[in-house]
Amino acid sequence: MRRRIEKYRRGRHIQTDPAADYNVGCILLQSPVFFRRDEWIPVPDWPMQAVQGKRFSTDDEAGRRLWQEVSVRLQARPVNIAEPELVADARRFGQPQTVLPRVGQGAFRVIVTDVYRRQCALTNSHVLHVLDAAHIRPYAEGGSHNPSNGLLLRQDIHTLFDRGYMTVSPDYRVEVSRRLRDEFDNGKEYYALQGRPILLPENPVFRPSAEQLIWHNENRFKS
Repeated sequence: MRRRIEKYRRGRHIQTDPAADYNVGCILLQSPVFFRRDEWIPVPDWPMQAVQGKRFSTDDEAGRRLWQEVSVRLQARPVNIAEPELVADARRFGQPQTVLPRVGQGAFRVIVTDVYRRQCALTNSHVLHVLDAAHIRPYAEGGSHNPSNGLLLRQDIHTLFDRGYMTVSPDYRVEVSRRLRDEFDNGKEYYALQGRPILLPENPVFRPSAEQLIWHNENRFKS
């Protein structure tokens, strides 16, 4: 892979060393829409060799025209309640329903997983299959998909966090509710985490928002 991308790095005054440990970035597409081939729009002045950075602004005539073309196609597109094969199976699965997607949920999950280096913020567990990107303030209750409203949590920790038996203080320490012991007569494993500092993203921009942590402490945590 490094050998293949070296040709794109040449000519940019960057020292090319196939053994160098440089970062390889990516761009996430959120909620893409795909047009049928007969709806494709000719793109003006797009260099065939472009690999990134080419864009059109609606301040320019070409950009405005492209956006208008896209808007017309989106407005004319019917709302799909279910795929044809699912409608055919409605008797087995019940009547199709319109579902509003959680826009940005996929990108939120990818970013939170990455910034926490694939480790549970509270337990440091590396088992990726049991790690969830959890919202501090639920999306349905006014929370956002901003990574600062997220924590990467092991699934059992995620459940306890959502139900208010665990929280994180604004100074990034674990708090475990005494009601976990009172109501279930157990929780020794979780009480061992009491007061422990959580794992934080290296970039401060992605660290949990104090405002959202305070919200969780005041509205979810069972003190």
